[in-house]
Amino acid sequence: MMKKTFTFILFSIACVVLFAANVQAQCAMCSINAEQGVKNGNTVSAGLNTGVLYLLAIPYLMAMIVGVVWYKKFRKKNVDLNMKKEPFHLN
Repeated sequence: MMKKTFTFILFSIACVVLFAANVQAQCAMCSINAEQGVKNGNTVSAGLNTGVLYLLAIPYLMAMIVGVVWYKKFRKKNVDLNMKKEPFHLN
């Protein structure tokens, strides 16, 4: 079961990396400012798209880390309960 899950995750990551399109993660106003800055010789605006992509990815990475920690902490473990064979009442 674990090997199938690991294989699926690895295959999914490989597909995303290999078949990813060139992403432009800027709003219209940001892209106009970046284009005008590059035309005017400003080299600072060249990394604006990369910065926007990093800002987009960080919340998803944080949510994934919290989910993995939560799963590891609260998953069911194989616990053997040794209870007495005496009847007990819930009322």
